[in-house]
This record gives sequence, C-alpha cells and structure tokens, in this order.
Amino acid sequence: MSKRMSKKGFTLLELLVVLIILGLLAALVGPRLVGRVGKAKTEIAKSQIALLESALDQYRLDMGRYPTTEEGLEALINPPAGEDQNWQGPYLKKKKIPKDPWGRPYHYRCPGEHGDFDLWSYGADGEPGGEGENADITNWD
Repeated sequence: MSKRMSKKGFTLLELLVVLIILGLLAALVGPRLVGRVGKAKTEIAKSQIALLESALDQYRLDMGRYPTTEEGLEALINPPAGEDQNWQGPYLKKKKIPKDPWGRPYHYRCPGEHGDFDLWSYGADGEPGGEGENADITNWD
C-alpha cells in the first residue's frame, strides 16, 4: 500500500463541509433557544414573586401586618427590631432573599399602590416599562 492510502484522516474539504453544516445548524437553532431562555427567566421571576407573596402572607399571619417599605423583604429573614416575640421566621427556606433572574433585587413597597403590598422586578433591562423580556413582572398583574 502506498503511504497516501495508509494515512487515515479527513481532507480539508471534508472539514469545511462539516463546519458549514454546524454553522447552519447553529444559525437556525440558536435564535430559538435564546428566545426561550428569556421567556424562562420571566417565568422564574413570576414564580419567585409568588414564593415571596406566600412568605409575606405567612409573616402577616404571625405579625398582624406586612413588613413596611423600610423593613423591606429583609423582615422575612430577620425579625424587625423590638417585634421578635411574634416573629416565627425565617419565612424563606433558603434563609436569603432571592434576586431576580437578572441578578437584581426585587422591589417592595408597603402599603402598595395596587394592593396591600407591591412586589416587582423591572425585567431584563432593569428599567420601568418595556415589552417582551424587558417588561416589568409584578404581583398585581
């Protein structure tokens, strides 16, 4: 057998064809996956807001009120000063306040403008308003 036939491997042309096919697949599938990641983060934010709402309701049952804006969500982890006799927390299993899926803290206001309390994230852009991934995620919608 000649030296050329005994060497196993791919030709440059074969490698280029495989790279072109992989590039086309990435171009077709990539954008669809990216859109789903954004939607998944929005769903995570909604779930976390629902979890925080439940914890706030448990707090209210024990304390007779929701935490004030000044006390914030931190009151779910640590008792407010001078009021720890009724406090039965921490009210979150992980014993820390989760950040929204984009790494920013949730916003909390009590009394709220839309209910007993308002709880929200500004979405992917971190700014009020927006559409799609940038839309605000709230507990009053």
